[in-house]
Amino acid sequence: MNRVYVALLGVLLASTSCSEAQSDAKGNKRGGKGGKKKDKTSVMNPVAGLTRLGNMPAEVPESSGLARGPEPGTFYTHGDHGNTPTLYLVRQSGELVRRVEIPGIQQEDWESVAQDAQGRLYIGDCGNNSNTRQDLTIYRVDPNNPAQVSTIRFSYPDQTAFPPPKNDRNFDVESSLWHNGTLYLFTRNRARGRDCKIYTLQADGPAQQTAKLLGQITLPGEVTDANLSPDGKHLALLGREQLYLCDVKGGNFTKAKARTVELPGAGQTEGLVFTDNQTLVISTEQGVLYQYKLQ
Repeated sequence: MNRVYVALLGVLLASTSCSEAQSDAKGNKRGGKGGKKKDKTSVMNPVAGLTRLGNMPAEVPESSGLARGPEPGTFYTHGDHGNTPTLYLVRQSGELVRRVEIPGIQQEDWESVAQDAQGRLYIGDCGNNSNTRQDLTIYRVDPNNPAQVSTIRFSYPDQTAFPPPKNDRNFDVESSLWHNGTLYLFTRNRARGRDCKIYTLQADGPAQQTAKLLGQITLPGEVTDANLSPDGKHLALLGREQLYLCDVKGGNFTKAKARTVELPGAGQTEGLVFTDNQTLVISTEQGVLYQYKLQ
């Protein structure tokens, strides 16, 4: 009887081990311990010219804009709706250098940050998903003296309803850049997706402005950020897991013809900045930093 019992016990143990091994194999197939799915950004398909630089810490919430920092390899970023009025200086590895609190202003829906030739930052509090806002604001901040803030309140010349009819909801701006004293704003079309309107504001102009509508460009997706190369020859626009590259002359952006670079698996790409005429750094809401070399 003892020999039979031992034999049966051995069979049961072998069966249990086999089941556990199969379970582990399935879990590993799904991407990790306990069968959890992998972070989408960790399984990105290879893209020519694209390199992953690092991850920002959880303290930096939902990176929604990007500007060059005071030293090479450093960048300013910020969170969007629901976060504090704070800039975060990070290294390209993702390491947090410092927080820059900006007193006396609000963070309704920060979606972009532009930078002028003096290093001043223009924070676009003009996220407008539902196209209902009438308090659109640009904050001009010197990150070395954040207590001194200038404000530009603005409106769109062609918006008369808040919200407008669903087919006309093209007043959400999540992308901006500075060029020769002018701020350029690029819409994220919430109605049709493809037509991106371009508006301008005077960067050093009055505190209350009506934006000027320059025109529009047609793209294969919605625009989440914009930047211009230092030599003014390359306009880069960012979409969700897409990059739109345009050869331009000066500020004549409405004539731009875009070449699309697909970024499959990159995540919610939201921040974009040129570090030189051929190199871009991209950030995602998930906190990943990428570098892209123009091909």
